[in-house]
Amino acid sequence: MDHSRLFSNIVRKKSFLCVGLDSEYGKLPGSVLNAADPVLEFNRRIIDATHEYAVAYKPNVAFYESAGAEGWLALQETVKYIRTNYPDIFVIADAKRGDIGNTSKMYAKAFFENMDCDAVTVAPYMGEDSVTPFLSYSGKWIIVLALTSNRGADDFQYHNQNGTRLFEHVLDVSRKWGSIDNTMFVAGATRAEMLGDIRKIVPGHFLLVPGVGAQGGSLREVAEYGMNDKCGLLVNSSRGIIFADSSGNFDRTAAAKAREMQEEMAQYLSERGLV
Repeated sequence: MDHSRLFSNIVRKKSFLCVGLDSEYGKLPGSVLNAADPVLEFNRRIIDATHEYAVAYKPNVAFYESAGAEGWLALQETVKYIRTNYPDIFVIADAKRGDIGNTSKMYAKAFFENMDCDAVTVAPYMGEDSVTPFLSYSGKWIIVLALTSNRGADDFQYHNQNGTRLFEHVLDVSRKWGSIDNTMFVAGATRAEMLGDIRKIVPGHFLLVPGVGAQGGSLREVAEYGMNDKCGLLVNSSRGIIFADSSGNFDRTAAAKAREMQEEMAQYLSERGLV
């Protein structure tokens, strides 16, 4: 899926919502615990309930890895379910991988060949040769960690040297490794005004924006500072959608929460003349 097709899906659905499938076993509703694979059953119901409002799903790999082989199987089957039933949905493996070339090559094979994800999040700290193996796959994307929404972002990302903050240096260097058709950047919503500075460096790239909802980020501010003439945003919400209700009707509540976000997104897209 290239930049143009992703934008077309956003226009068609009037949405730039990414639903995070952070399906932590201990938080699953009791109504799915008797299923053969409770995580997969939970994911299926969330996906069926929210697919018309979302353009992307983002399983955080940690919640599956922690369960060992069963967790990996649930992840693979979740991606397969999306691919089979909703093939227009963009699938992001939130794995934050990044290592020397041979290791990254294996990570890329795992997520792009074996699981058929569209994108994987990568950590750029080890430099270009740790990221380029992911870029060897046509039609696949890297999503580079640039400016995150956690408190620890202050430890390194805002370090200023000669007037350039570290996250700006990361953006400036890593944008040259790929193109707007295969490279996105993680940019947290909790300091939405920073998206304006990010757009000065990567005006045409998509940004994956976590931090809206449970972490307190403002969707309106994200749209104000981060949207470009092709939208250029995938805004993720995880807990605020998938764990909004612990009853047997959790999927209906998830649908309602996703619809609320989609309707607000449609408003911002309309204000920019994109839909």
